[in-house]
Amino acid sequence: MVRLFFVFFRIGLMSEMAYRVNFYVQILQSFVSLVTALGGLGIVYSHTDNLNGWQASELLALLGVYLLSGGLIRLIIQPGMQQLMEDIRMGTLDYVITKPADAQVLVSIGQIRIWKFTDIILGIATIVVALVQLNISISIAQAAGFLVAQAAGFAIIYSFWLILATFSFWFIRIDNIFNIFDAMYEAGRWPIGIYPGWLRAILTFVVPVAFAVTVPAEALVGRLSANSLYMAVGLAASMLVVSRAFFRIGLRSYSGASA
Repeated sequence: MVRLFFVFFRIGLMSEMAYRVNFYVQILQSFVSLVTALGGLGIVYSHTDNLNGWQASELLALLGVYLLSGGLIRLIIQPGMQQLMEDIRMGTLDYVITKPADAQVLVSIGQIRIWKFTDIILGIATIVVALVQLNISISIAQAAGFLVAQAAGFAIIYSFWLILATFSFWFIRIDNIFNIFDAMYEAGRWPIGIYPGWLRAILTFVVPVAFAVTVPAEALVGRLSANSLYMAVGLAASMLVVSRAFFRIGLRSYSGASA
């Protein structure tokens, strides 16, 4: 799988280099998004010292995780799942499932948007600035907890997208569902605890934004409990198994372009 990833990465890089203006457009979009988010933080903390117990520097760390997770999603998960839906609709998934490699692996890493690395870099830079402002030393256990929480969040979001994309085997167009996800993901700019209970439940268990942003950020600033981390890892493992099983059921329902 690692070898395939680098093959597709090289193909994606060659494809994107043909349109280099996209690089500058992406940089501009990323900086506008960052400046807008920082402006929002500035407005909030000009009226209060903390937001549901979160200090300004802690929320800056959360913003960095938000940018980092969003960059990872749009680098590989979103383009791959959108291409899967298109291939199912057009019948061109035949070219994927007839290859010797695992079909799920191919649809998952077959599309890579190289320029989304700008969001990842900005996210990491924002996290570093936040940690400097917090003036705290990150222990090995804390760093490991963040990496585990980040990996679990990535796995949960990936599984969530794969399940939604798999519905394309039975429904012609479900693109609007992904637009809803993008809108819901915007809520991840803020700690999940500030929202009403019903919205927290939706952002945790229906559209799992909390596990992609808030949980890793809590691990980073020392707010995450062991039980929450175990829950994230358990949910990630469960969703990976469920999404794969559901995808295989969908493949059995696929008739292809030759039908």
